[in-house]
Amino acid sequence: MLAAALWGLVVLVGGALALSALYRAQTLSLLEEDLEQTLVTLTREMTQEGAFLEDGRVTDAEREFLSHDARFQTQYSGQYWAVVGLTPDLAIQGDLRSKSLWDEPVPVTPEQIRRAVAEPGMAQFANYDGPDEQRVRVAAKAIILENRDTPLVLVAAADRTPNDAAATRFRGMLLGTMIALFGGVFAAMVAGIRFSLQPLKRIEHDIADIRAGTRQTLREGYPIEVRPLTEELNKLIGHNRDVVERARTHVGNLAHALKTPIAVLRNEAKGETQLDDVVQRQTESMHANVEHYLKRARMAARAETLGARTDVTPVIEALARLLNRLFDAKGINVSIVGDTGAVFRGEKQDFEEMIGNLMDNACKWAKADVLVRISDAPQELVIDVEDDGPGLSPVEREGALKRGVRLDETIPGTGLGLSIVTELAELHKGRLELDESEQGGLRARLRFPKS
Repeated sequence: MLAAALWGLVVLVGGALALSALYRAQTLSLLEEDLEQTLVTLTREMTQEGAFLEDGRVTDAEREFLSHDARFQTQYSGQYWAVVGLTPDLAIQGDLRSKSLWDEPVPVTPEQIRRAVAEPGMAQFANYDGPDEQRVRVAAKAIILENRDTPLVLVAAADRTPNDAAATRFRGMLLGTMIALFGGVFAAMVAGIRFSLQPLKRIEHDIADIRAGTRQTLREGYPIEVRPLTEELNKLIGHNRDVVERARTHVGNLAHALKTPIAVLRNEAKGETQLDDVVQRQTESMHANVEHYLKRARMAARAETLGARTDVTPVIEALARLLNRLFDAKGINVSIVGDTGAVFRGEKQDFEEMIGNLMDNACKWAKADVLVRISDAPQELVIDVEDDGPGLSPVEREGALKRGVRLDETIPGTGLGLSIVTELAELHKGRLELDESEQGGLRARLRFPKS
């Protein structure tokens, strides 16, 4: 659009300047035609005997040429004529002139005289400053008389200021008109492009709604130009859902296929021999790894699902009620503050897995209070889980995120909770941060971007 606008502006302004130059040239041509006509009339009237001496000088007898034209009778009127006699070296020897010229020099240059004498009968044009500081256009033509040794030069001049002013006004008007035309065309072009691109904006909003989970497919009723695109996008979204569903099925089948042989090995290795002990330890390790990687595969499959969304507050409230009952004997109280309308873009199982691990850990280490704070900002969803327990040092916080690391063996657990939360958060483009809580314990913060 900008390239077209720049090109259109160049064309319109260039066209305006070209037309104004053409108009100026045309007005100048008309002025020159008028000057040539003055020279023709002057030639016809001045052919009287005794007007000029044979030596080239002009007689002192007063001649009233072109007396019928009042413009030549008024001083500095802008219209002038003169008849110039020449010496053999082409210097001005004498002249007859119109009253309008008064006592000003004849408006002709030596160069123009030489050109006129070189081509007798042909008008030669030039610009001249004066009289009365006027910028005049001068026509000079040499004529040869039979009884004279040197030619006579007829001069007609006219003030070209009105012509130049008219050309300047025309150029200003033309430029203004062209710029106004450009503004109208550009505004129409912008409006047309914006209107034409509205279907793409609708597609953008529909895709954003699909990601947010408020729509399942792109709506119908698009223009025919973009309809193939929307149909293919809907097919792609449907294919994505099919792939995720098949992946879930395969993960479930794989889990069943692996768990059964491992369970058989564990049951058969119940003896007291060294082989039984080795089999028991290895099958336990196999079982833990299978559970971890199958869970991670299920999480990855769910995270890739388009349009999944989960209301945050109901899930946290349900977990808080459960944990308050489980840790009632310890005197733990789980409270919730913040935005109640927050939404997590993902499956409910994944969100329960993450927030449940964090809340469970907080309850295990807290002295009395666990606080869950929900912050639903325009750019990201932030959930803080804070406790008033002993907390962790910076080095311990870094180690706590590693898989299988347990900082206190006296507390039940596998050491996989925080690593699972970290992996799940990363699958949903988020991250887990550990820091010091305002209550003195640990603050676990989940961040999920909305874009």
